[in-house]
Amino acid sequence: MDLKIGTILTLEPTYTERVEKFRCRVVDQSENVIYIDYPVNVATKKMSYLVDGAQFRVTYMTEEKESYVFNTEVLGRKGGTVPMIILSCPPPEEFLKIQRREFVRVETNADVSIEFDGKFTPLVTEDISAGGLAVILNRPVNFVEGDEVKLTMVLPYMNGDVKYVQTAAIVVRIFEKDEILIASIQFTDTDELDRQHIVRFCFERQLQLRKKELNKTL
Repeated sequence: MDLKIGTILTLEPTYTERVEKFRCRVVDQSENVIYIDYPVNVATKKMSYLVDGAQFRVTYMTEEKESYVFNTEVLGRKGGTVPMIILSCPPPEEFLKIQRREFVRVETNADVSIEFDGKFTPLVTEDISAGGLAVILNRPVNFVEGDEVKLTMVLPYMNGDVKYVQTAAIVVRIFEKDEILIASIQFTDTDELDRQHIVRFCFERQLQLRKKELNKTL
């Protein structure tokens, strides 16, 4: 997960409705901070001036072709031959490896309402990813494998924000696990903004789980 000088970073705003991506390069680094050149908006190809305090999700790839992600905040600017923006940099244990195009599943309980044939059934997830989820069937449901349904997910974030994400989906499989009935559901019509909301939720849940594991070892 080495973050070396010259590493190309992709920045995505985490606390905004806008879907944007910025590319920049690591120019220098020191303890708990990294210095980047002024980023370029991927869509407009124009240089961007990031506001102090803005928060981003950063992804990058190592020389071994492994991708990692971490959260950062704009701390300020530094003048010189190459004007730089200062970003916060968390400790290495808070860097998370991206697997399978970010569709990594995270075990977490989130509220979800499933609509099928005019009936809404409130359930709780067993796990969730940007590509689908599994719900615990702790009550009778009126859908079966192969049915197309509509989902409304409640995604609470670490800063107190809550997003309600709606998407079409299909019930892939209903099975029993440890004497609990589970339905595996795949998203079929998730737009880019909603996908980013789900990815952010999964990332924050991974980070919380990582911190719990580290605290147990201390």
